[in-house]
Amino acid sequence: MTRISIDPITRIEGHLRIDCEVENGKVSKAWSSGQMWRGIEVILQGRDPRDAWVFTQRICGVCTTVHAIVSVRAVENALNLEVPLNAQYIRNLIITAHGIHDHIVHFYQLAALDWVDIVSALSADPVAAAKLGATLSDYRRNGVQEIRQIQDKLKAFVGTGQLGVFASGYWGHPAMKLPPEVNLLAATHYFHALEYQRIANRIVAILGGKTPHIQNLAVGGVANPINPDSQSTLTLERLFAIKAEIDQLGEFVNQAMIPDVAAVGALYADWTKYGAGITDYLSVPDLPLDTRGTRFELPGGYIAQGDLATFKPITSYQDDYFRDGVKESVKHAWYDYKGDDQARHPYEGQTNPQHTEFQDNGKYSWIKAPGFHGQRMQVGPLANVLAMVAAGHEPTQRHLNRVLQIASTVAGSQIPVEALHSTIGRIAARAVRCAVLLESLQNQWQLLIDNIAKGDFATFNRPVFPKGEIRGFGYHEAPRGVLSHWTVIENGKIRNYQAVVPSTWNASPRDNADAPGPYEAALLDNPVANPEQPLEVLRTIHSFDPCIACAVHLLDAERQTRVRVQVV
Repeated sequence: MTRISIDPITRIEGHLRIDCEVENGKVSKAWSSGQMWRGIEVILQGRDPRDAWVFTQRICGVCTTVHAIVSVRAVENALNLEVPLNAQYIRNLIITAHGIHDHIVHFYQLAALDWVDIVSALSADPVAAAKLGATLSDYRRNGVQEIRQIQDKLKAFVGTGQLGVFASGYWGHPAMKLPPEVNLLAATHYFHALEYQRIANRIVAILGGKTPHIQNLAVGGVANPINPDSQSTLTLERLFAIKAEIDQLGEFVNQAMIPDVAAVGALYADWTKYGAGITDYLSVPDLPLDTRGTRFELPGGYIAQGDLATFKPITSYQDDYFRDGVKESVKHAWYDYKGDDQARHPYEGQTNPQHTEFQDNGKYSWIKAPGFHGQRMQVGPLANVLAMVAAGHEPTQRHLNRVLQIASTVAGSQIPVEALHSTIGRIAARAVRCAVLLESLQNQWQLLIDNIAKGDFATFNRPVFPKGEIRGFGYHEAPRGVLSHWTVIENGKIRNYQAVVPSTWNASPRDNADAPGPYEAALLDNPVANPEQPLEVLRTIHSFDPCIACAVHLLDAERQTRVRVQVV
């Protein structure tokens, strides 16, 4: 038996450590450990709930908008406060644009390099790569000249003796098996992806005032006044500038990203046998179409044991099935629950640090272990795509069918929906969801335009806080899965606040029953050809798109200044 430890394992937002025991070339046991303390909940105690979203979006520099959105939803839920339609549509535009940006970045910048050999691309024939691209789609940037320019750029990196961002890859690893021309085509789209993710981010910035850390939210709506006669508000000119950006995104998502993911998945079809792990799936509906959050463009719900026939929908922002189902365990996390050590509902949650050494059978992570009605859940795009398929969501079914059709053609045999329960399936589902979000982005833009045309310019309802205690939760199907915030408000101040985020669900340690978390379960029986170069472990963990800054945070309990930045 060999013990390997990878720390950090993430290409973005670090602090995740993965330990594995490897026997006979396979992972036999795994531990997922968050390596930084989570303290944002402590910071929020005693603060005005209208300000919480400003703090919570600082949880992460990547997932900023999602925490801001969920925070205002949690407070609105506690107040039973309606949100004007225009505000819902504007929030939905930000959500979908941010999600598209995130999914593009995940595949090309964060996951593709586990499958695409950049060094191999140097020996590829650009003409052959262009012909290959033409068989997959009509993407206009698959020309020989552009592909050759990218190859020359990569050769220039190598010529300097430095590969830059590509320096740490396991190039030449025996598990890397794409032909050179496929590697070159994917590398070309890697550089294109840097351009298109910026386009998606510009939409967020136009509506949110800036990104990261948008500035336009408020409990009760958004701070985007609408007045067609004033240039200082959200004008039709700005809205049609957004439409132009949306149109550019469609070309890349549908003609480059979808074919790339399908082709890579087909060429690594053996990886549909690895990484399933937990197949109880949880997602939530999103993109509300009314003022109270009872109708949504995108469905969500619970699926048991990967069986779509068991789908149970989550239906509204007041859904008691979701509200009552979430609890967090700290048996194997570096926290202490005062009173008893049983799993607790977030309304009763505590954030009391109790650090020890790394204990294989004790406490070993700063991440809590959530469960849903007593079961461990996998969250993320795979859970969401499966839920939307089960709910009969036509755009999801259509885009999934296209991915499976392309993959089946490349593989030369039919690839079934069941193949999604895997490492490579999670990556495919993320591409499907990206294409679905693009359609939703277009739809939400049109809904906003149509509503303004009716003469409705409202974007904000003022909140009023009662005396006594109120409780509320907000949820959102974030790029990495189910995100929920939970708040207890007393006399207009926050008494308790808990954030249960996607990477808390997926990266969590064992729970009170010692059941492993999704990362840990997904790694079991993964092959490891060389423990000194555990590429296969990276593949499975990166397929979840971990963002550990969301799951754990650092707090100075004395509130002393640690860093001061001066702009000169």
